[in-house]
Amino acid sequence: MASKSNVLVLGGLGFIGRNFVEYLVDNNLANKIRVADKALPDLAGLTEKQLKLFKGDAPVVEFKQANLAREVMVKKVFEVDYKIDYVVNLAGETKYSQTEEVYKENIIDVSVTCAKAAVTHGVKRFIEVSTSQVYNADKKASVEDDKLKPWTKLAKAKLEAENQLKAITGLNLIIVRPAIVYGPGDVLGLTPRIICAAVYKYLTETMEFLWDKDLRMNTVHVMDVCTALWFLTTHGTSGDIYNLADSGETDQGKINKHLEAIFKIKTGFMGNIKSKLATSVAMKTVAETANEKHLKPWSDLCKAKSITNTPLTPYLDEELLYDNGYSINGTKITKLGYSYKYPELTEDALRQTIQGFIKLGYFPADFI
Repeated sequence: MASKSNVLVLGGLGFIGRNFVEYLVDNNLANKIRVADKALPDLAGLTEKQLKLFKGDAPVVEFKQANLAREVMVKKVFEVDYKIDYVVNLAGETKYSQTEEVYKENIIDVSVTCAKAAVTHGVKRFIEVSTSQVYNADKKASVEDDKLKPWTKLAKAKLEAENQLKAITGLNLIIVRPAIVYGPGDVLGLTPRIICAAVYKYLTETMEFLWDKDLRMNTVHVMDVCTALWFLTTHGTSGDIYNLADSGETDQGKINKHLEAIFKIKTGFMGNIKSKLATSVAMKTVAETANEKHLKPWSDLCKAKSITNTPLTPYLDEELLYDNGYSINGTKITKLGYSYKYPELTEDALRQTIQGFIKLGYFPADFI
């Protein structure tokens, strides 16, 4: 029987990382799982089960607090008395509208420094988790060799990181570009829209978004991302790029239908013409107005329900409000034998995400 591998998960306390580590433990897939993150498990908003995994309940998991933007810390992360077989890079800045300096240090430098260390330590494969925001955002579903036109500053940094990693001699590199990732623990993907829906239920008003129902927002469940990452440790060849997206062709209309059913609210869209008129003058003003509309009622709702500390927010970043669609073809990986377990976004999946937050005390228990 073949011996199990040792895996280093960079950014392992993040949304995808915590689910990936849990998946590896639950399925007894690794001999050692070394996790590096600048956060601490106690402060990361983990589930009770995940917290136990990171704090000794699973002997295979080793946690190392480290700022991976610092080369000296990266060296310490790789200093172990066993061979690291695979590195999965889920680290890096996740906030939008940051400065180029922030993205250079916390995305590009992190990826490059860790990848060079992986080569030095003879790692078999380095998986870089990028973003589908690197593609030209149009209605055509982008495949891996389509035109690249990053439409957020974060995506520009991710693409630069991809390019620099490709130039590193001796690096067995796989690049993954997920669509919008959702599921248990999601704070930045679909959750801001979920929180907006809760706000409109609280206000008893119709929720109206920019553009129209057909704006593509293709999705992939976090567990499909986890299983795909593990699959790609031993499938594909160095230099390959794989999109991750379900076949449900999620758009704004489908998301809103689920939110209508969950929160018993009415929703609508401003339409393309009205949206272009509103945003052509100053998208910053549009974003500020929307956030002012949502933030205080969410705060009031949380106070009314005795929720004193929650990472959930209805805040919508200006960069994400333009009519840039996520239209992604995720079938290349299936040609290697991979199969998605969550073919489309469902109301039940969104409810499970909300229930997870209720258990953590982040969302009012009696509001769905």
